[in-house]
Amino acid sequence: MLKFCYLFIVVMLISCGENRPKANKSDLEKQGVIANDIDAENSETKTILFFGNSLTAGMGLEPEQAFPGVIQQILDSLGLQYTAINAGLSGETTASGENRISWLLNQKVDVFILELGANDGLRGIPLFETRENLQAIIDAVRNKNPDTKIVLAGMQIPPNMGPEYTSEFRKIFPDLAAKNNCYLIPFLLENVAGIPGLNQEDGIHPTVEGQKILAQNVWEILEPIL
Repeated sequence: MLKFCYLFIVVMLISCGENRPKANKSDLEKQGVIANDIDAENSETKTILFFGNSLTAGMGLEPEQAFPGVIQQILDSLGLQYTAINAGLSGETTASGENRISWLLNQKVDVFILELGANDGLRGIPLFETRENLQAIIDAVRNKNPDTKIVLAGMQIPPNMGPEYTSEFRKIFPDLAAKNNCYLIPFLLENVAGIPGLNQEDGIHPTVEGQKILAQNVWEILEPIL
């Protein structure tokens, strides 16, 4: 049964993927990213850009129920002048993320939260490619604005690909965080992954309550930065 569950997760993740070489601005607008949020250069409000896959996008939920939306509620309750922009796309890999990052950096981003890699791991993409793509995204953000604070969301995968692959995949995130002086969320899905009551029927995507826990996992790292 455990092996079946792992196989089901892999199949579902792949079936949710999108075979696109590059996502453009209209793609994100359909996902709820409003152009005015990104192009508002004269706004005094600082920007937190959440860049990720279906976990960030909140697949199966309303946009405000995804963890970036929950973070926005926390920011508003504390009177912090930050706008949380949800730039998550379901099915996103690190390669497609690298392709679409440039136009998102048209304005100054104060905090950049990078949540990509899970789909790479579940598809068995070579680890060096995932590492290189994540590094390229970090470089793009730093080259555009060296002052941007970068937060890397750590991820883990089931052992379908073997213990060596699984272990090396997990190391990618702390290694890159240390190399690039980024902040690290050790495991975004901590206290959510594998818990049926906190995930939707597909067993992959968090429920509303699961997303709230993801938001707390992020907030523990984000609060001291802000």
